[in-house]
Amino acid sequence: MSTPWLIAIIVAIIIIAALAFYAGKLLRQLKQQTILQQEAEKKHQAALNKHDAKVLNSVIIIVRAMKEEQCDYSEGCWRLSVLLDSLKKSSALDQQFPAIFELYNRIKHLTILAERKQLAKQQRMKQDLERMKVETELRDKVSQDLELLHQYANERYLLLRK
Repeated sequence: MSTPWLIAIIVAIIIIAALAFYAGKLLRQLKQQTILQQEAEKKHQAALNKHDAKVLNSVIIIVRAMKEEQCDYSEGCWRLSVLLDSLKKSSALDQQFPAIFELYNRIKHLTILAERKQLAKQQRMKQDLERMKVETELRDKVSQDLELLHQYANERYLLLRK
């Protein structure tokens, strides 16, 4: 075999070895990146679970208060709607618990807190009457939703705490 062919074969072997080394290095980097992405996703999911567990615990407390009549249905539905909307790993809860969201949607335009105090007495009474009418109309449906929501929140809370 002639020297030029021998040199070409040696150069080819060196190039192939260098490319193989580089490919191996890239594969190791890809594996490390995949592991880091999986760890980041696990941390993200853990953070979502922690958030949702905290929200569900609050939901359970409010539902109990409503069932024991320590909290008005309008106030409770307002709070529950906001909390349920903030859940990160659940969706379409307005369809699972329609009465709670309906009550909230029908009273959310009414004034609260400092704005309410600034209203004339007659206007406050008018809003109170509107609120009471909606509560009375939806009371039975909301009570049914509360039972379902209590069960749902307890089950989800237990799953997230594992």
